[in-house]
Amino acid sequence: MFAKGFRVKSNSVIKGSDRRKLRADAQTAFSLSTDQLSRLMPSKEDLNVVKVYLNKGEAATLYVLNKNPIFFEMDKRLYPTVYTLWSCPDLLVSFTTWPAVLPKLVGGADLMLPGVILPLSGLPKVRQGDLCAINLAESRAPVAIGLANMSTAEMLAAGMKGKGIITLHTYLDQLWAFGEKTHPPAIAHTHDDSGGVGDQKEDKEEVIVEAVSVENVATVLPSTEGDSQDLDNLRLNLETEPEDVTSPTGQAGEVENLEVAHFEVSEDAGSEQDAAETIRTAQEQMDELLLECFLHALKYKVKKADLPLLASTFLRIHMYPCCPEGRTLEIKKSSYKKLSKFLQSMQQKRIIQMKEFSKGVESITAVKWDHTDLKAFRVPEMATGNDVKVDRPTEEVYQPPEISSFYSVPSKLIPLFEHAGLGKDATLSNVDVRNIITNYVKSNELIHHCNKNYVVVNPTLCDCLLEKSEHHVVATLKWDELFARCLERLQECHQVTFPGHKPIIRKGSIKPIVIDVAQRASNKKVTLIKNLEVYGIDAQIFGNALQIRAQASVTMNQVPGTKDKVALQVQGNQVNHIAKLLTEEYRIPSKYIQGLDKAPKTGKKKR
Repeated sequence: MFAKGFRVKSNSVIKGSDRRKLRADAQTAFSLSTDQLSRLMPSKEDLNVVKVYLNKGEAATLYVLNKNPIFFEMDKRLYPTVYTLWSCPDLLVSFTTWPAVLPKLVGGADLMLPGVILPLSGLPKVRQGDLCAINLAESRAPVAIGLANMSTAEMLAAGMKGKGIITLHTYLDQLWAFGEKTHPPAIAHTHDDSGGVGDQKEDKEEVIVEAVSVENVATVLPSTEGDSQDLDNLRLNLETEPEDVTSPTGQAGEVENLEVAHFEVSEDAGSEQDAAETIRTAQEQMDELLLECFLHALKYKVKKADLPLLASTFLRIHMYPCCPEGRTLEIKKSSYKKLSKFLQSMQQKRIIQMKEFSKGVESITAVKWDHTDLKAFRVPEMATGNDVKVDRPTEEVYQPPEISSFYSVPSKLIPLFEHAGLGKDATLSNVDVRNIITNYVKSNELIHHCNKNYVVVNPTLCDCLLEKSEHHVVATLKWDELFARCLERLQECHQVTFPGHKPIIRKGSIKPIVIDVAQRASNKKVTLIKNLEVYGIDAQIFGNALQIRAQASVTMNQVPGTKDKVALQVQGNQVNHIAKLLTEEYRIPSKYIQGLDKAPKTGKKKR
């Protein structure tokens, strides 16, 4: 369901009544105790309601606590996320599968019954449509949730064949990525849950089972892209002897009766341990590279005059160029996951000092240049320092477009411009128009012989610039009036050029960014922003930045009658914040912004 990205429609702080309703619904749906409920939804913590549209157009509602989605709601049914299940691992009944199955679940596959590990205590009791969790053999922490495709009795009657769990949400999918991207805790299985797993690992015979359904696979994780085999040919070999394999009915089953596998785990390699070791090693290498780029940038790039220095600027301007050639700095693949967490750890080591000048925006304010780590650091020979290939930040820096206005020649004015070799739809600037008209008047000797401020109207000027009622009335025109009439009859156009893209030419003048302040119920005001897309501004990113600046909820609404245009709505009169964001951060000239005069009046306080 969340294998592909989704579009955020609105993001607002939850109301008190809605918060109470959510607590009541969660307590009823999942039989939560008061302590569990207080831990999951503390009364004093920020809780947001985020309305989203999924890849196939379905509407869903996310409930986000401190940046982590804890529940999502679809078709009036409430579901917990993996973040919630990590706090309460026993919230749902769980089925256990093998680690090699996880990448396919994340890609959108459903869990097939042959991929379920049978515990000694037997399968959990579920009915068709019940909400279930899925965990792995190595840990009891849930990594996915889904709906039971059949009851426990039906699963056993089917010989543990067919689709078992319809996957809704998994660890590593887009809903998980909407949060802080933390990883599941290590929670040991109980003896009843893991007893069967241990027996299967100790056996030496190869058992082939079908692990997942690939009917609904939407994406494949990068870790599986290099696989040389098709999903239909992958096999999972579980080490066990045929006589120890127990059928769902409790009797010994033969290996030949099990379905063909999708995944392969070698007998003696210990694939789960190898995979964990590979991830751990890659993570440690990225931590070392991150520290190397950090020390390199501080020692050789940053000067005292540069401080205070925005953390994002430090990463983009100083750290990325210090990455050695042939390597890529990717903070998400390190153990820190975020630049802010890494910089906080450097602050704890007293290498730097950080300060948050505005909410969510951190800066480096001081550097301890005589720190032992900085003094001992030497640039590795492979590091180039300048001409290296690095990944761009996930959010590219916005570059304002170049906007130019011009005129095109319509059919009616062709006789006036054809002497200059111009035809229909020829593009001209204001200066070009004045020069061509001036040359036309002089070459046809139309300057009035008594008063040079006037131009004699000949038949061409009459047909092109005069109204029918003026044909026998107006014989001369002033120079300014001549130019004004000509510009009025030309087709106004504009050109927008974004860096690295072809120019976009449109008829008419460019639409300004419209800022409007409207009145709502209870005398409350809201500020509306339109036409951001004309200037290549991502409404979602702009709304997030505005929400931080104004400390007010921001929602996105589709403009009626359009498909891809959205308007932002922010609580209160926030014209000043919007103006600063547009002119300072996005560098949009104020002449392209309409409504700046609607900012709240400061005025002088009465004494």
